[in-house]
Amino acid sequence: MKRLLLLTLVLCFGNTFYGQSIYYKGSKIGKIENDGDVYVNGSREGEFESDGDVYIGGCKIGKIESDGDVYKKGAKIGKIESDGDVYMKGSKIGKVENDGDVYYKGSKIGKCEDGNRKWTAGFFFFFFKDAY
Repeated sequence: MKRLLLLTLVLCFGNTFYGQSIYYKGSKIGKIENDGDVYVNGSREGEFESDGDVYIGGCKIGKIESDGDVYKKGAKIGKIESDGDVYMKGSKIGKVENDGDVYYKGSKIGKCEDGNRKWTAGFFFFFFKDAY
């Protein structure tokens, strides 16, 4: 009975402990844990803080504000709208849909399982260079 209960808890809440996986062109390239830690190809690269601060290698390099404005090294570089639309330098460049699909310039480039839209878009802004 204890094993069944434990197995049920793991199956129901397992993703809560592990976070969201990020896929690019069908391959898993990263993971954002629930505490904001960011892994790229298995290595911890940085983190998203609950206040919006973004760190790479222990250094603060940007911020995603509560209204969706994205700053990198003090300069505004984009915006993430509540509907998932992503803007860079005033132009719409992509979208993170409700189902986790990630679009860049109209083409589906990836997917995020069980994701936070701001962190998913932030992953591509800060941790993944090929998309931009």
